[in-house]
Amino acid sequence: MDFNVKKLASDAGLFFTRAVQFTEEKLGQAEKTELDAHFENLLARADSTKNWTEKIFRQTEVLLQPNPSARIEEFLYEKLDRKLPSRATNGELLGQYMLEAANEFGPGTPYGSTLVKVGESQRRLGGAEREFMQSTAINFLTPLRNFLEGDWRTISKERRLLENRRLDLDACKARLKKAKTAEAKAAAIPDFQETRSRNYVLSASASALWSEEVDKADHELRVAQNEFDRQAEVTRLLLEGISSTHVNHLRCLHEFVEAQATYYAQSHLYMQDLQKQLGSANGEVFPNAFVNTNPAPVPGGSSPSSAATVPVQPSSSPLDTGTLSIEEVQPPATGTRKAKVLYDYDAADTSELSLLADELITVYTVPGMDPDWLVGERGNQKGKVPVTYLELLS
Repeated sequence: MDFNVKKLASDAGLFFTRAVQFTEEKLGQAEKTELDAHFENLLARADSTKNWTEKIFRQTEVLLQPNPSARIEEFLYEKLDRKLPSRATNGELLGQYMLEAANEFGPGTPYGSTLVKVGESQRRLGGAEREFMQSTAINFLTPLRNFLEGDWRTISKERRLLENRRLDLDACKARLKKAKTAEAKAAAIPDFQETRSRNYVLSASASALWSEEVDKADHELRVAQNEFDRQAEVTRLLLEGISSTHVNHLRCLHEFVEAQATYYAQSHLYMQDLQKQLGSANGEVFPNAFVNTNPAPVPGGSSPSSAATVPVQPSSSPLDTGTLSIEEVQPPATGTRKAKVLYDYDAADTSELSLLADELITVYTVPGMDPDWLVGERGNQKGKVPVTYLELLS
């Protein structure tokens, strides 16, 4: 118990000395030992590595799991060292809902069979996403987390220890300087008179005491300097290890890119396969639904160079009016829909119908008609209208 009290008192005194030294340095009343330029560069590089690694790590977590509540749940399970329950991805959930809807609507109906195809593709996309998330978590996030929670904590601990050693060193320097100043003052102005020998003895004793204090402070300075140099070397080696950290993170970054490329390639293949399935199936239900022979005009008169993905003005009529005039086209018994006009449109000829923005018209298609055009009716008026100018409502 006596030993613990002494150690506590010693630690308290050391802490107080460091606090005084730190405060005086901030006030400009004490000198501070500066580190060399190379060491300062290592410190700046380490701080930059830590800051950017932390930002990349956090944003990658957001990329893999956009839901903040789910991220908090994963964090709690990780801290409690418990296994995280399996959670379906958004794509897998969407696919499941589509398949359940198809069973209720009837998988033999056109809508139900399409829901089955799209639902299966969504489940495959969700599975590919799950593999990407697992690969990224193991090969990319784990090494970054190990650096932040392992290597960086060790570096931070040694840096704090180095700062304490520096404060001790500077405190010893200040103590030695004060002792030498007091010794010189005592030697230059002795407090005695020749007729009073007692004062001479007192002054001589004070001078001897200051001399002993200088020797003691000098010894403490050498010890503090050795401890500082040793700690500086340890910290320097850890900081130089940041280069190895960059090499390791570079390898992990390549693995992340490979996993992401594989995920997107799989998703592209799945969607291409789905498009082929829908194209062959819907070709029977909606003739020419996936044929783009004569595209509709661009709203606002945009040119192909300014909107590469938007169709341009057709060079020929999308409906063979030589065999069937627009007046002879009759609406089907079923399949008519209401549409809202998005932009004004001026008919190019008598087979087309002029449109006014925000008006409602009835539209339908006929066999052999270009999918970028529909037949529109407004009262007794009838004519071809471009799909890109419409918003189908029902």
